[in-house]
Amino acid sequence: MAIVNITINGRNISVPAGITVLQAARQEGIDIPTLCDHPALSVVGACRMCIVEIKGQRNLQTACTFPVTDGMEIETESAEVVKARTMVLKMLFSERNHFCPFCEMSGSCELQDMGYRFGVDHWAFSTYTKNYAVDATHKHYLMDHNRCILCGRCIRACGELVANHTLGLGQRGSESMINADANLPLNESTCISCGTCVQVCPTGALFYKRSAYMGSDSEMIKVKSTCSQCSIGCGIEIITRGGNVLQIMGDWEGQANRGVLCKAGRFDPLYDGRERIPEPLHRSKDGEENISWAKAMQALAKHITKVGPDKIGVIVANRASNEALYLIKKLFIDELGVSNIKMIHTPAPRIEGKPHGTLSRIAGSDTLLVVGSDPLANQPVAAFQIKRALDKGARLIVVDDENNALSPFAHVNLKISDIGQAVEMASKSPSPVVVYGPGIPAPAVDMLKGITDRANFIAIETGVNTCTARALDVNKGFKSEAVELLLVLLGDGKCGGVELLKDIGGKTFIAVLAGYASELTDKANLVMPNAIWCERTGTLTNTEGRIQTLQSAVEPANGAKSDWEVLQMLAAKLGKKITVSADDVANTLATAV
Repeated sequence: MAIVNITINGRNISVPAGITVLQAARQEGIDIPTLCDHPALSVVGACRMCIVEIKGQRNLQTACTFPVTDGMEIETESAEVVKARTMVLKMLFSERNHFCPFCEMSGSCELQDMGYRFGVDHWAFSTYTKNYAVDATHKHYLMDHNRCILCGRCIRACGELVANHTLGLGQRGSESMINADANLPLNESTCISCGTCVQVCPTGALFYKRSAYMGSDSEMIKVKSTCSQCSIGCGIEIITRGGNVLQIMGDWEGQANRGVLCKAGRFDPLYDGRERIPEPLHRSKDGEENISWAKAMQALAKHITKVGPDKIGVIVANRASNEALYLIKKLFIDELGVSNIKMIHTPAPRIEGKPHGTLSRIAGSDTLLVVGSDPLANQPVAAFQIKRALDKGARLIVVDDENNALSPFAHVNLKISDIGQAVEMASKSPSPVVVYGPGIPAPAVDMLKGITDRANFIAIETGVNTCTARALDVNKGFKSEAVELLLVLLGDGKCGGVELLKDIGGKTFIAVLAGYASELTDKANLVMPNAIWCERTGTLTNTEGRIQTLQSAVEPANGAKSDWEVLQMLAAKLGKKITVSADDVANTLATAV
């Protein structure tokens, strides 16, 4: 890559040729203010806040669009530049209702920050008095056109990151407004409630209803963690204040999602109205009583010792952490000799002899073959990446006997029986990617083995931590007939109810570790409270095989514990010296996942 020498504010620097002035400045730690710019979005130069003075240019230029050339001399804070930026800010503040004390985003607004930075406390322009529409029809967020500065971030996020193209710009001049599907209310539009538009909005034009007026950025605590709603493992930031979770934001540094979330990841956990389990509960013929953790471990250990390994069954939800699965292997399989263990979700088969890549491979594909998987319905963030590839000209082939949410976007829709035709079409492509899931039948697996060696395969699991379960060989199979003690690690998921007890005898002792009360916990002999998504610690392995961290953002309610903590306590009660650490898990999975 060619290097050019430029000068910024008298500082001589060397940068790659072709990058913009804004990029060059940021590489050197020189701050140039922006409002419409966002690292994840395309450049439009709409706000004019990044204007700089370039020697030889008659007018001030936008740093976000102007490419550097050798010998260029740039001033980012000259008197003329500061004066022009201040004028831009005053015009923005005067155009619509930007009175900060009354705004729900005061203290968390980039426009307000710019006002403080440039000392804008008044303006000579008359304030625009028109009242713009406020769209409060959406369940989770609100669009207030009176606070909008028309930066276009929301439009670009909807189109470029989510590939949904719901938002656009309507009207002209001072009447310009962001609209959904040519001026439909949000709740009637094609909006899929991912919330990405709200996350990128620099003002109070788009904001989350739940967290409005709950405090400014300086009062919030942000903790990075991993979403466990599906197998993609999106990076998230949990926003709390006073021990209460207010928001879930996408982590722009998240390897699997790069800041983008779906409705299930951003909103569903915040509106989960299920009843928490207050403390360990023991049921017997004498009734039920709340007990301590010590007594709970004593009761469980007693029954494990009593029945023996051949009569023990373990059912694990796929939100179980890596540490919990590691302990299940070490304690139940290796130490106790239990083989009656199953995961709730069935893993996708591995197509031997074919390279399995990460989700990032989708972006460079020219043909996408989706078989046995419905990512738009079950793993939307992966589907967003597929739709982005389609926007760039890729071809989509969907092979499914069921209704597939991606079918309307596909160039070709085929039945499983026609998988050979799909393989033939994909094999003619220079860079095909095969996305498949647990729904793929064995004959289709055999057919896919015949695809071109140029193809990259991406297995999208249904369960969150299925990769680790496969690597540790935890999913041994399950026979319910002989079970006299059943341990169910349900976590905080909604999968698995009383159907898990099918064919379980009435005299079976049932122990359940769960975050919420359910029909299953109502029938259990021993119920133990599990830490939920925002309380637990540990790691997860996503569908790509990437190990990701779970961080606790709030203290576990009512003494609830992470799954691995409970298993470690149980091991100690059984006299087994088994511990687990992040290094133990990483070393075990390093060659297996």
